[in-house]
Amino acid sequence: MQVALEALKYQHSALVQSFAALTHVDQGSSLRVSLPTAKEEEEMHTPSTGFSTLGRASQRLSSQSESSVWFDAPEYDGAEEFVMDEPEEDSNLSKLIEGTRADIPTGSTEKTDQESESSDAESDLGQEESHTQPTDDLEVELTTDQTVTHRTQLPSPPVGDEGSLFAVLKKNVGKDLAQVALPVSFNEPLTLLQRIAEELEYHDLLSEAVRCQDPTERLCYVAAFAVSAYASTKYRSGRKGFNPMLGETFEDPRLHFLAEKVCHNPVVLAYHAEGEGWKLHATSSGKTKFWGKSLEIIPQGTTHLLIADDHYEWTRPSSFMRNLMMGTKYLEHTGKMVVQNRSTGARCILEFKESGYWGIPNQVAGTVISPAGHTVTHLEGKWDEQISQKLDASHLRVLWRMAPFPRDAPEYYGFTSFGITLNEVTPDLKDKLPPTDSRLRPDVRALEEGDVDLAEQEKVRVEEMQRERRRQGDERKPRWFKKVGEEWEYVGGYWEQRARGWKDVGPLW
Repeated sequence: MQVALEALKYQHSALVQSFAALTHVDQGSSLRVSLPTAKEEEEMHTPSTGFSTLGRASQRLSSQSESSVWFDAPEYDGAEEFVMDEPEEDSNLSKLIEGTRADIPTGSTEKTDQESESSDAESDLGQEESHTQPTDDLEVELTTDQTVTHRTQLPSPPVGDEGSLFAVLKKNVGKDLAQVALPVSFNEPLTLLQRIAEELEYHDLLSEAVRCQDPTERLCYVAAFAVSAYASTKYRSGRKGFNPMLGETFEDPRLHFLAEKVCHNPVVLAYHAEGEGWKLHATSSGKTKFWGKSLEIIPQGTTHLLIADDHYEWTRPSSFMRNLMMGTKYLEHTGKMVVQNRSTGARCILEFKESGYWGIPNQVAGTVISPAGHTVTHLEGKWDEQISQKLDASHLRVLWRMAPFPRDAPEYYGFTSFGITLNEVTPDLKDKLPPTDSRLRPDVRALEEGDVDLAEQEKVRVEEMQRERRRQGDERKPRWFKKVGEEWEYVGGYWEQRARGWKDVGPLW
């Protein structure tokens, strides 16, 4: 009996708080939502897709009383909500609550009443001050500082078959894949410049490194950041990014990121990003080798990171696209990556392990070595899950954990939530982007919207325009980066020019 009483107390408290929250939503904003009755729900055939609804309710009933109906979780992408009809005063549930209310301790009741009154007061205040609230996570709220909510899904999934990469490779044995013209069906709706920005999704790890005073701990966070660059590739085994035009750029103000294609043959990309207390720049290039059943991508170029007096640098191991002939294609990163502090000599040796036929996939193990050459700590984890520091035989400290993929990621090119945002033109970017930005490429935009034929036509047209500029000796020169030795470094001035406008910059397509 005591157990049942405690359960009823808990249910009563939860229901009171739920009703208060629903009242707050209805009274405290300009979005007023009428919860459907049971009869209206039963008569629904096509769920509403408007922004003013709470979600798409299932028609399967999980429980029913005389005047209240509970529904299963809405089956749609995004936040999940449970929709509940408010019971009438004469319902069995109300009578049950009234019968148990007297048994609830006085202190608990007073606390609940106070919280409800406070919630009502806040609702009244919010109703006076609120004008327009966003009604969905896809809607953008523009204020004086242009707060932007990014999209959560691409306009279209891939249309048509990606084609046989093996068949293309057989005709181009010994050639660099970057120099082979592939049909647009082999592409994903991002350029290689945008894919570089995708690797910096977890730049908050660098902010953590800045806050660390212990050099070993700081090196661990830098190493975790270097590993996190691979996280977005988990489902990316069948398509490649668009090859940028010479002089093409891509910016991301969220991390003060700028990338530019600085050389066409071989393809060389340079990029620069910075945050509070850190700066990062790198030169990215690569080669490919066809091994019959797999394709090896060999990254070239060094990543440099500056935090206070510490200068870190690292190069990346090879990546392999497996099962090209038959079976399920997948991407595997194998080899060693050494993250070295050039200022002190400390380093972290990370090994991306090959899974083999029976091995555990995607494992990474690291050893942190002091400037004196002593092993001071170890790292372990997976590049598509998390990286932890091993404190002792039975304790780990998680340094980085990957954010969950969208539910339908495999059906939408395998993009992460961050990757989905890279090709959208949000209101804060409108009229701010230079004509050279990847977001403005017509072939990438057409593929993103599912028009493969138009994407193919535009891809051919854009590439022919670049060939024509080359024939006329009018190729674009790098504007924002200059070559220093074997590296390309940012010369500055991009964000200042952005503020002034792009009248002197011509389009590339």
